[in-house]
Amino acid sequence: MITLCMDTSHTYLALALLQDDKLLDSICEVAPKKQSELIFPELLSLLDKNHLSAKDIDEVVITEGPGSYTGVRIAMTVAKVFCSQKKIPLYTVNTLRLYAGNASGRVVLDARGKRVYTAVYKEGKEMEAPSIKGIDEISSEEVLIGDTQLFGQEPKPLTLAENFVACRKDWKKQDNIHTVVPEYYKSIDAYRVNG
Repeated sequence: MITLCMDTSHTYLALALLQDDKLLDSICEVAPKKQSELIFPELLSLLDKNHLSAKDIDEVVITEGPGSYTGVRIAMTVAKVFCSQKKIPLYTVNTLRLYAGNASGRVVLDARGKRVYTAVYKEGKEMEAPSIKGIDEISSEEVLIGDTQLFGQEPKPLTLAENFVACRKDWKKQDNIHTVVPEYYKSIDAYRVNG
């Protein structure tokens, strides 16, 4: 079985091909605001390099967010069209869960406005539910994964392709691909009214 994995939710364009839940090949490059331009040429290149075509893909898994408003929708739109045309299963996984893989620590992804999308994982198991928090609410003493530069730390390399395999048990099968929508979180501050 060939699985196509895609993440365009944040700063990366991550594409991976799995064969029977083992990583066959992948592309993962920093491409902020360029994912829509690069996704098709990179996907075709990845398939061609592995002597595969679109007809060989048996299922698709994508991140559902959180992430950039447009970024999350790029892979989601490609996947929904592809799966509906081929009538193959679509799975989703939370972006923070993907970034965690099997690691332990707090995932932090820039949500702009001095905020981050965040969740805590221990060996890939969720210990604190995904939410949005102010940067000042998070200690730089924690083990951080993702946009660590927001906390004055050197960014660590991410293995998003391998992480798709690592979080396989957390993929959610979507029974109706037409109702799949991006996942976003709001800060409690969004509900506060001045005065």
